[in-house]
Amino acid sequence: MRKVRDYDAELKALEERARGLKARRVEQLGALVTSTGADALDLETLAGVLLDAVASKDSDAKEAWRAKGAAFFQRRGRKGSRKAGGDSDDGTPQPGADQALGSEPASD
Repeated sequence: MRKVRDYDAELKALEERARGLKARRVEQLGALVTSTGADALDLETLAGVLLDAVASKDSDAKEAWRAKGAAFFQRRGRKGSRKAGGDSDDGTPQPGADQALGSEPASD
């Protein structure tokens, strides 16, 4: 005889996994904002920049942003044991920590 599946328990486990993945994604996005220096922007400005990026139809600009992002992550990987935010344990910025990417001219 076949074993009866507990669909409710499986569904609950999947929902918990989905919540965990969503929480992890939110945490990663927050770390990204902090490590790029974008946390220095007010929320309205940051939201406006992101909305413009999402709505942009300019494929050349999107490719430039993608390349700049890839370069940022490659630099982060080579920095060794420094934390993702470039901060020391006491929360003060480390010398040479990456500056905000948005500080460069928009023509890139």
